[in-house]
Amino acid sequence: MHPDDLQNYAETHTTPEPELLRRLNRETHVQVLAPRMLSGHLQGRVLSMLSHMIRPRRVLELGTFTGYSALCLAEGLTADGELHTVEQNPEQEDRIRRYVREAGLAGRIQLHIGDAAAVLGTLTQLWDLVFIDADKINNALYYELVLPQVRAGGFILIDNVLWSGKALPSYALKPADKDAHAVRAFNDLVQQDERVENVFLPLRDGLLLVRKR
Repeated sequence: MHPDDLQNYAETHTTPEPELLRRLNRETHVQVLAPRMLSGHLQGRVLSMLSHMIRPRRVLELGTFTGYSALCLAEGLTADGELHTVEQNPEQEDRIRRYVREAGLAGRIQLHIGDAAAVLGTLTQLWDLVFIDADKINNALYYELVLPQVRAGGFILIDNVLWSGKALPSYALKPADKDAHAVRAFNDLVQQDERVENVFLPLRDGLLLVRKR
């Protein structure tokens, strides 16, 4: 079976994305560089489903991009819940805020523009759910920074842990491929971390689901 056939079959048997997210998906692919960074239909519904299952009061996202995944994660928030999302690229701010307003979530999604590690130093919330989808070379840094801020029994999701298959030990990495080396080392770090339980989901480009003990 071709991977595209599998992806298409999975998407046709998954609840459709809401119209607002469909428009954001389309706009991102037409107007933004590297649109594959967007979570998209299938992964977006997984994020929404996990959020509905966890019912988080406090969510943190590192790497907003155009806001698609933040809107998905916000779907499962408790009635008094809030989501903080951090995006390094200021050029995305207007688009993110526009779609957050259209979703009626301007009072519940807090956007921070800046370096993720620096912004983390200003946040003191205890997180129920964290989604790490920023620069891959700093996955381990973000993980170590946020883990103490996650409640016991809380969850961390890390995206792109397959890194186009380069994370697999059978793939011969070039020394200069720093992102791939970082992703592979990070996956091993989590696997050996006795503070957590983890499940590696081969969804899209790989999604690592971690629960803090």
